[in-house]
Amino acid sequence: MLIIESPSQDAYFNIASEEYFLTRFPDEDIFLLYVNAPSIIVGKFQNTLAEVNLDYVNAQGIKVVRRLSGGGAVYHDLGNLNFSFHSLLANQDFMDFSKFTAPVLTVLNNLGVPAKLEGRNDLLVDGKKFSGNAKLAKNGKMIQHGTILLHSEMAVLGEALKVNPLKFIDKAVKSNRARVINLNEYLPEAADTNVFKALLIKEMVRNNADATLYTVTDDDIQHIQALADSKYSSWDWNFGFSPNYNFKKAIKIPAGFIELHMDVDQGHIQKIKIFGDFFASQPIEELEALLHGRKHQLSDIEQVLARTDLTAYFGKVSLEEILTLFH
Repeated sequence: MLIIESPSQDAYFNIASEEYFLTRFPDEDIFLLYVNAPSIIVGKFQNTLAEVNLDYVNAQGIKVVRRLSGGGAVYHDLGNLNFSFHSLLANQDFMDFSKFTAPVLTVLNNLGVPAKLEGRNDLLVDGKKFSGNAKLAKNGKMIQHGTILLHSEMAVLGEALKVNPLKFIDKAVKSNRARVINLNEYLPEAADTNVFKALLIKEMVRNNADATLYTVTDDDIQHIQALADSKYSSWDWNFGFSPNYNFKKAIKIPAGFIELHMDVDQGHIQKIKIFGDFFASQPIEELEALLHGRKHQLSDIEQVLARTDLTAYFGKVSLEEILTLFH
């Protein structure tokens, strides 16, 4: 088993590293550990916009990254340790989450924390969740990865994942907003991510005679960064990959009531209809045609609206007012 500590706190880099090491070591067991700066990691089959409070996330500079595995969206920051096991799929029961959460539970139980695996894939203390886990199978290997909340910023977590569910109608996987806690509420002494990381590594070495500490090379870093740049930081992967969805929103502004309905396919607006009691001197269908095929991304929509005389369609309105319809 190779034990790998990521040298980076960049979410694009660390999520890319999971895919990279999967192909870099096709026959090796791997235990990968990383900590991300503030970021939201969404499941592969989720509608990103329906999981993320985009206004808050953008204002706070929080990165949004889609991972390869399914499951729900999670918030990462410097108070959250992430672990990832890579193993040959043929040797594993894909639906069993207990084997690779056992080391985390052992460390915690030895510290006097009554943590346990409950349900399918969550680690809890006194019925409160501190770790969510997910899996994927690829190239004959299995990855099981999870989070460990130690001293995360809970207020930020709550705001970053606060979304109005009425805006989206789709069949994408929805996150279960279970009550979550920081483990530092239960640990006898405050333990940061580095302390807990060291305890986990010690436990893995104790139980795996072949465990070897692997140092990430400059060549590894170059390849991981290239994958992060081309895929994991791209709009196409993080937003455009979302399942098809219907989006609707209504606003009341001085110019009147305006209601927007859109069908979005792979992140692009395929159907759009705008209703309301506003007064227009030009057919609203003209504006709808301009927006057809554009990305459901504020920067793209703003480009179209900024070069359009919006007063011809809505009366006395501002660009900012109409933009609020789309997020």
